[in-house]
Amino acid sequence: MGNKLSDSFGDIDIYLFDQLLKGRYDNCKDVIDVGCGNGRNIVYFLKNDFNVFGIDANASAVETVKEMARQLAPGVPAGHFVVAKAEDIPFGDASFDLVICSAVLHFADNKAHFEQMVHSMWRVLRPGGFFFARLASDIGIEDRVKNVGDGRYLLPDGSTRYLVGHDSLLHYTQQFGGELYEPIKTTNVNNLRAMTTWCMRKK
Repeated sequence: MGNKLSDSFGDIDIYLFDQLLKGRYDNCKDVIDVGCGNGRNIVYFLKNDFNVFGIDANASAVETVKEMARQLAPGVPAGHFVVAKAEDIPFGDASFDLVICSAVLHFADNKAHFEQMVHSMWRVLRPGGFFFARLASDIGIEDRVKNVGDGRYLLPDGSTRYLVGHDSLLHYTQQFGGELYEPIKTTNVNNLRAMTTWCMRKK
């Protein structure tokens, strides 16, 4: 017998799952996963009649998602899944009720690149819509990371990431005219890295 939760939700990010349990996105219709990878975060949405879109820079990943969507939600056009970068989302302004971006933003080359990606996602979000992001931060490990320039840091786990902090996330939330619909939450992984959940709603 299969795992019923896994069958329903896939290998979903646990913090996105938390938002689903809270009913945050019940009234959303049009959803885009920016940096969708192989589609781990859109299984639930495909199975529950959301109008799902996805972009990824990796063409192979996009083909995988197209096939998954064909099986789970044949009514969703294959054209909803395209090869594109987060900073250049090929859809119109205010197209989506929910923008998901999990483990993408910390691959920014520098501050300007980070801001381009967030601006692009904010542009396609409708007023009243939800933005959900998981990204690396320095929260709780500030003294353990080494600045290597352009907003990028060497982490104790040996990786190099663009990192945000608590204050910078609050600054961006205010700058975009958004509001937090969930407090900023950070998971510290054995003091090797920190992953933060950033949830904004567009006013």
